[in-house]
Amino acid sequence: MGNVWCVLCGCVDQANVGVVERWGRFEKLAQPGFHFFNPFAGECLAGLLSTRIRSLDVRIETKTKDNVFVQMLCSIQYRVIKENADDAFYELQNPKEQIQAYVFDVVRAHVPRMTLDELFEQKGDVAKTVLEELEKVMGAYGYNIEHILMVDIIPDAAVRKAMNEINAAQRLQLASVYKGEAEKILQVKKAEAEAEAKYLGGVGVAKQRQAITDGLRENIMDFSNKVEGTSAKEVMDLIMVTQYFDTIKDLGNASKNTTVFIPHGPGHVWDIGSQIRNGMMEASSAQLNAE
Repeated sequence: MGNVWCVLCGCVDQANVGVVERWGRFEKLAQPGFHFFNPFAGECLAGLLSTRIRSLDVRIETKTKDNVFVQMLCSIQYRVIKENADDAFYELQNPKEQIQAYVFDVVRAHVPRMTLDELFEQKGDVAKTVLEELEKVMGAYGYNIEHILMVDIIPDAAVRKAMNEINAAQRLQLASVYKGEAEKILQVKKAEAEAEAKYLGGVGVAKQRQAITDGLRENIMDFSNKVEGTSAKEVMDLIMVTQYFDTIKDLGNASKNTTVFIPHGPGHVWDIGSQIRNGMMEASSAQLNAE
């Protein structure tokens, strides 16, 4: 340990404490520094103890309440109490084995009362229980337990695989729920968009027809006022002939139209106009009768 002593003197390093005996019996504790001993009075430096914090890793295998075997890795940090270093020097031959035995006893008495899930959630409580028991026991032997950490809990490989599969199944189920909700929202939004589009399309068609009607009315009135001796009926017939020929022209100019067979001639235009007028008159008559 880097300590030097002889028959007459000895040196105790920092973070150590020396045990001085007289004729084989404990006499006193030697603090760090240089010390003189009287060999003629039977004084000698019997040994040294380190007061540094030490770490001991203990691996315990035990069973939980739901019959799952687990391995627990426990880290114990302990040190010698300076004032009671003589107890630590004389009372325990192997302090590590003593600490390990008590850790095994406490853990195997406490863990079987808990399920595997509870063990993961309350591993701090297990460490606290072990700390309380070790402090009561090891304090009498001159040792102080500084900290106890439950570093790891390792279930059997088959149990870990099953837990991962359960977790994966739960996440897939949750993902399916979210996917269904997203598809539902998408369908609702799509239906709302289609309804809005149809509504706006209807409004556009209505405005288009209103504009056509207003245009025809203005054209008829202007033509009747500028050309004397013409009636609204004659102007309407002329406009319908013009529209008829425009339609024939559009059909001929279309690049991808199929062949369309329609009766063609001035008399047919007259027939179409008569049918439209008769339909409008019948509709007006039906509306008056209903009122």
